[in-house]
Amino acid sequence: MEIIAIEKKTFERMIQSFEDFAGQVKVLCEKNRSNEQWLDKAVCRLLHISKRTLQEWRSKQVMPFIKLKGKILYRQRDIKKVLAEHCVIVR
Repeated sequence: MEIIAIEKKTFERMIQSFEDFAGQVKVLCEKNRSNEQWLDKAVCRLLHISKRTLQEWRSKQVMPFIKLKGKILYRQRDIKKVLAEHCVIVR
């Protein structure tokens, strides 16, 4: 293990820079936070489809998604858009 020594004043400036950066990130996150609803595998129940079908839609890039900490999430507005574009109403 390598040890690097720095002056206290330099260390304090580094800490302050990091705190300033963290504050800027927090402000950006607050500005971009939305009240959008994200759904998980409950999408299958809502659309009456299997997990495999949902996986195919992801693979074919029919259904947009994000992966967050290993969990796949779908934006509610994207689900509505996919339904509007791909559903056929039979009468």
